[in-house]
Amino acid sequence: MSREFDRLIEVMRRLRTECPWTREQTHASLRRYVIEEAYETAEAIDLAGSGHLREELGDLLMQVVIHAAIAESDDEGWTTDDVVREIADKLVHRNPHVFGDVTVTSAAEVDANWQRLKAERKQRTHPTEGIPADLPALMAADKVLGRVDRPVEGDDLGAQLLRLVEQARAAGLDPEAELRRATRRHADG
Repeated sequence: MSREFDRLIEVMRRLRTECPWTREQTHASLRRYVIEEAYETAEAIDLAGSGHLREELGDLLMQVVIHAAIAESDDEGWTTDDVVREIADKLVHRNPHVFGDVTVTSAAEVDANWQRLKAERKQRTHPTEGIPADLPALMAADKVLGRVDRPVEGDDLGAQLLRLVEQARAAGLDPEAELRRATRRHADG
């Protein structure tokens, strides 16, 4: 790993040992910060060119490192090295067109192969398995529609909204991002 990443891990280990606030934290007490930092990172992406993304990615990375430090100090059986190893292994496994002998000619083929490999590993039995309960409704609807191959039924408002998400998907648009942009335009007058 890089020297700076190793330094970050050591800084966090020291904070976990010597800082009363950091020492008191648990995975549960930090849950809200993971969500907050993820949203702040997403906002920095939306504000492309602001120069803010690097800082927000650092804050998000800090969440990964502090959770790993908690796991290490509480003898949960894993460390930052395990997190890094697991994601690297996953990337190698899910990208056999780079690390294996699979041939692809498009990004769509890469995505289809990724989804197939993920489905083989996850063995999900219901379309909502693996979709976080706290995911915003439009994002959750987008994910479910990507997994369920049947028409939306009903005429209530929820079904109408679901059909709008379906239309966005068909147009290759992110419904969450589209609604966010429209809301900002409306607010700005």
